[in-house]
Amino acid sequence: MKNHFVLFDLDGTITNSSEGIINSIQYALNKMGLHEDDKEKLRSYVGPSLKQTFLSNYFPNGDEYKEAIKHYRSYYAETGIFENKLYEGIVEVFKEIKKDGGHIALSTAKPTYFAKIILKYFNINDYFDVVVGSHLDGSRTDKKEIIYETLDQLGLPNTDNCFMIGDREYDIIGAKHHNLKTIGVRYGYAPKGELEACTPTHIISNPSEIINVIR
Repeated sequence: MKNHFVLFDLDGTITNSSEGIINSIQYALNKMGLHEDDKEKLRSYVGPSLKQTFLSNYFPNGDEYKEAIKHYRSYYAETGIFENKLYEGIVEVFKEIKKDGGHIALSTAKPTYFAKIILKYFNINDYFDVVVGSHLDGSRTDKKEIIYETLDQLGLPNTDNCFMIGDREYDIIGAKHHNLKTIGVRYGYAPKGELEACTPTHIISNPSEIINVIR
């Protein structure tokens, strides 16, 4: 794997972050005078950008979604960010990639600022050569843009040696746009059938399978 470049999504791929994200969304909606108790519906919002979640599902008119995002972040920055845990076996995957001379990057729709806090919180930041997320002002939330910026910071490596690992269709579609090999993870937050519909190169059920696929 010496020349391999492995891009990871964060939520639903490296960390099981649904509790903190769902609580943050509910907090924001409550502040906006709305209530949402459907946990499965809320789980489906783990992965897409906050703008997409609030604009598409709750506040389609005007700039109300921006206020919702502010409320979300007020809870998330203090509490939700730490209502989170690493998936079992994912650190061993990082160790194996690095041991074999591979490169690791993070490509997430979460703001880079929060992504870096999470990596440091779990003491895994040193495994990552590049960390790219969205901007706090709500820009660069499209996964295609995020992956391109990641590849650019990695020196635009040969895509034959690049993998994108993620749990949602946004990860797979964005990576395919740049001709990367793709690994969809079933243990994340994709609704049933979503990964199959976007046809990643591989689909796996737990982190321990990643090394065998990229080797």
